[in-house]
Amino acid sequence: MSTNLAIETTALVKVFGDNRAVDGVDLRVPAGTVYGLLGPNGAGKTTTVRMLATLLRPDGGEARVFGHDVRREADAVRSRVSLTGQYASVDEDLTGTENLVLLARLLGHSKPSARDRAAQLLEAFGLSRSAGKQVKAYSGGMRRRIDIAASILNTPDLLFLDEPTTGLDPRSRNQVWDIVRAVVAQGTTVLLTTQYLDEADHLASRIAVIDHGRVIAEGTKGELKASVGSGTVHLRLRDPARRPEAERVLAAALGAEVLLDADPVALTARVDGGDRGASEQAAHALAELARSGITVDNFALGQPSLDEVFLALTDRKGGAV
Repeated sequence: MSTNLAIETTALVKVFGDNRAVDGVDLRVPAGTVYGLLGPNGAGKTTTVRMLATLLRPDGGEARVFGHDVRREADAVRSRVSLTGQYASVDEDLTGTENLVLLARLLGHSKPSARDRAAQLLEAFGLSRSAGKQVKAYSGGMRRRIDIAASILNTPDLLFLDEPTTGLDPRSRNQVWDIVRAVVAQGTTVLLTTQYLDEADHLASRIAVIDHGRVIAEGTKGELKASVGSGTVHLRLRDPARRPEAERVLAAALGAEVLLDADPVALTARVDGGDRGASEQAAHALAELARSGITVDNFALGQPSLDEVFLALTDRKGGAV
């Protein structure tokens, strides 16, 4: 295994009865980065994480964490990782401070050290004012923050975050994202599983798209976006009544499906470019709209979003979102 890899898997498999939940997953996760594992419910993300964290035994293939085999060297793997699952793992009847002190003591801290570490994390995660409250009184965002705090009482080399922001409001999600960035800045590798494409876009330096237990695409955000087309045309019309006609003109000019946005004057289409190039093809489409007497008030040509990438990839592979 390469010394700069935190995780390396080859043909990793997990079977539950007739269901191949993980069906030959290959991963290469560079150390010191956020690596995104992106996919819909039931794609195999959580099962993959549980195998890497030694909570499930693989049925086939190989997996190593910092060079340690997850089956033969499980104790060595556990000494270097921490896992924050989809649901709160702290005791709701204890206060924030009591939870962190208890867990720190179980991890070998002395009483003074446990209290110091708990206070430090509560302050860093913006929970000091609620430190004396029972966790049952915390909001969803506060619970996720104290969950992550519990995971880094002893700073792990690798932190598994399994859908850490599911159900959170935008502000709480941003707070969790800031925490993830801070953890990585201190040298920890993060494997992030998520259904939120914008989350992977904001945090991950590399992303594996997984569906039906298989990795169907992998790369940087730019590489994934480039894999499904040269760009995306976004435009707004002056007259919403002309949108059906504009949709037909665009589809013919671009040779691509046109999506109707919620905004009644907005349309979006992917531009493959081909030999003509994305900008030339988009210019041709605008000229066709003008020839039809359709006024465009606003136009933009940019990379496809990760949402568009994911829909294109899963459709191409026959997956379901």
